[in-house]
Amino acid sequence: MDKQTYLLEQLKTLTNIPSPTGMTREATDYLLAELTRLGFAPERTPKGTVTCCIGGTGHPLAISAHVDTLGAMVRAIKSNGCLRYTQLGGYNDNAIENENVIIHTRSGKRYSATVQSTHASRHVWGNQTATPRNDESMEVVVDEETWSKEATEALGIRPGDFISFDPRTVITESGFVKSRHLDDKASSAVLLTLAREVAEGRVTLGRKVTLIFTVYEEVGHGASPVYKMDIEDLLAVDMGCVGDDLGCHETQVSICAKDSAGPYDYDFTTELVERAQRLKLDYVVDIYPGYSSDTATALKAGLDARYALCGQGVYASHGYERTHIRGMMNTLALVTDVAEHVK
Repeated sequence: MDKQTYLLEQLKTLTNIPSPTGMTREATDYLLAELTRLGFAPERTPKGTVTCCIGGTGHPLAISAHVDTLGAMVRAIKSNGCLRYTQLGGYNDNAIENENVIIHTRSGKRYSATVQSTHASRHVWGNQTATPRNDESMEVVVDEETWSKEATEALGIRPGDFISFDPRTVITESGFVKSRHLDDKASSAVLLTLAREVAEGRVTLGRKVTLIFTVYEEVGHGASPVYKMDIEDLLAVDMGCVGDDLGCHETQVSICAKDSAGPYDYDFTTELVERAQRLKLDYVVDIYPGYSSDTATALKAGLDARYALCGQGVYASHGYERTHIRGMMNTLALVTDVAEHVK
């Protein structure tokens, strides 16, 4: 299959593997298997990060994406048999109302459920539009015959069990990709596609390149193991935000100049801009005040390297997200150029 088809197949596979931050082994098992199938020798660190050298020599570069996603955890079992949840990662609670979810018990059982308002029926409670959405006004309704705390406990559900959200991945005829967890499984698919292009001889690396798939990015310590690596450059591939005064759209690759952790490396960021211009990519440079990436984690842990960030535009970030095939392909082209040519 061509690289675009492979990219989209990997995206659909990854989004459909539950991996809320803290429960990512199934996703990293898949990464290990796919990278091994491509002929590489990936490794998983004790923390769960997957690293994989895909070849090349000199001027070592690390390219990171994260496979952990937003999710929830059972906080308490309520007297009516429903569950109170606590967030994993940060999102607006109204973004998960009416969402289908899976409860993952520690014993390995999985239960279907739905996030609902505690006053869901208009016929019973009237208009509740103005009610703030939070973990007190919403609850997880388990799809079993349980209407008491004792009945839910009898299912084996306990506080601390993970809750994953239905990704609802859709690719439209117009090229838009709608799904939960495009942050950052879209970028993880980009990295896998780069690995496949190298493995099949269509990309020749101009430097030593290591792919890094982190697993705690959504809670702020995903790339902390990177500080131990001997690298000159760290390129984080994550989402580009869409909205407000930002220039980015879903069809573009976004280059981030500054986020909540401060400015990105001036020289490395400038190189990304120059590469995008030379390749005639559809790109934009933006600033994300409410954003942080794996680079901040690595730097705080002690990494001494240049660092930059790029990624496809993602609308409705940390909600039911949307990007576009062209944005992902623009991102792949930019990342590939960084791997192929030392500036």
